Amino acid sequence: MKKILVSECLYGGKIVRYDGGDTTETDPRFLKWKEEGRLIPVCPEVFGGLPTPRPDSQRVGDKVMAQTGEDVTKEYTLGAEEALRLAKEHQVVFAIMKQDSPSCGSKFVYDGTFTDTKKEGQGLAVEYLRNAGFTVFAEEDLDEAEKLLLKLEAEA
Repeated sequence: MKKILVSECLYGGKIVRYDGGDTTETDPRFLKWKEEGRLIPVCPEVFGGLPTPRPDSQRVGDKVMAQTGEDVTKEYTLGAEEALRLAKEHQVVFAIMKQDSPSCGSKFVYDGTFTDTKKEGQGLAVEYLRNAGFTVFAEEDLDEAEKLLLKLEAEA
């Protein structure tokens, strides 16, 4: 069975988001994959040692800065490395990651001004995954993810 890496906030069951909120994905395809045991949940920020809840953080160039002014690049890097390790260990075929996150954003991230302004870009964990050759989708790209999964399973 082909495995899929997913942001733990989408997977659900644990509160891991910076604001303590819930963004559990409820799309029937996602829930089917979860029930089948395909999904490997990861939260790079928690893996990096950050608490829940935690201050909002955003990518600023090569760094990740918390709204408090604290440089949390080290924690985000540790989390990105662990997410990549798990992707390799479980031989995932792709990832579905939470959009806009400084770890998991795959198309857009917040611009570092803490003014709710987004820019094109990717989170640190997504950067690590893509640099290692993994395809990464956002949660709104489940149609494309499903097509790729069906193609890969037909080839197996």
